[in-house]
Amino acid sequence: MKQIAKKTILNVKPYVPGKPIDEVKRELGLRRVIKLASNENPYGPSSKVLKAMQGAVKNVNRYPDGGCFYLRQTLAKQLKLSPDQLIFGNGSDELIVLAVRAFVNPGDEVIIADPSFLIYDIASRIAGAKIKAVALKNFRYDLASMKNQVSKKTKIVFLGNPDNPSGQYFTTKEIQGFFKGLNRDILVFIDEAYYEYVTASDYVDSVKLLKMYKNLFITRTFSKMYGLAGLRVGYGMGNKELIDILNRIREPFNVNSVAQAAAIACLKDKSHYQRLAKTFEAQRKIVCKALDKLGLIYVDSCTNFILVNVKRDSSLVCKKLLKKGVIVRDMGFWKLKNFIRVTIGTDKENKILIKTLESVL
Repeated sequence: MKQIAKKTILNVKPYVPGKPIDEVKRELGLRRVIKLASNENPYGPSSKVLKAMQGAVKNVNRYPDGGCFYLRQTLAKQLKLSPDQLIFGNGSDELIVLAVRAFVNPGDEVIIADPSFLIYDIASRIAGAKIKAVALKNFRYDLASMKNQVSKKTKIVFLGNPDNPSGQYFTTKEIQGFFKGLNRDILVFIDEAYYEYVTASDYVDSVKLLKMYKNLFITRTFSKMYGLAGLRVGYGMGNKELIDILNRIREPFNVNSVAQAAAIACLKDKSHYQRLAKTFEAQRKIVCKALDKLGLIYVDSCTNFILVNVKRDSSLVCKKLLKKGVIVRDMGFWKLKNFIRVTIGTDKENKILIKTLESVL
């Protein structure tokens, strides 16, 4: 099979997700396991969302609405966009893949930060693109250097805002400066998976920029703050022509009916998720203070995760934590050998994390 497979696939290292809780329980014979590795919402969806999901389950014998009509109308109204400026995906990951499939040919160039979300690199390599990876500068995107890497062969520039794994964000001034003088035939892909966590006043309002830049594509997800990671639903925003192109290669029933009902309910339960955002911010500050007491250096984040320097081999630290029932992310795969990434959990989970981390270190 390797002889007939696309050669670009053979050079790709598969994405390795965080271990599931049940798997760790089975492997290690543990009763209590907490997962703080995949930036999930530990509280789950709101009661209103769960009720909407239960109602939708009754009709799973029917195919879902391929155009996500009601979700599209609800979201368009909230964002003050035209419905045909939206596209929905099986998580925002699918939209990354669709953009690469639509615009990147073998030999084209894609610019990413290093390290950054791994799917940018994986999807681009499969398409046969040349990857230009620009190192972070003090754990922030070096936009000037990324812009300097643009050439006639550049098709997409991926920008995580806030980024994973650093948890840093861009301001309006920084984004507008990046667009200044940039060729309009280059797709600027802004991934806002952690948008709902940001409280900074100077965080860019990217939706307003859609009127100015026809080559801008923004994605968000219901997997993180909204707690629908297991249902897989995300959305993208762009000009009508761009959305039309992506819809031509989108699978016809890519967002299931339960996910659509749940996402609509999320959008209608704003107060719940606004309260939850404040809870995450408060818990993040508590974890940061605890890390200070342990004498650990970390990257100040505006998201629901923190990048932590454990000052030793991170793979060994992660293995020891795992044996004690605490799953965190080893950042060695991101070339950050002494770093782990920890998700902000519940108050109880965060206390377990700090206590276990202290004992391991």
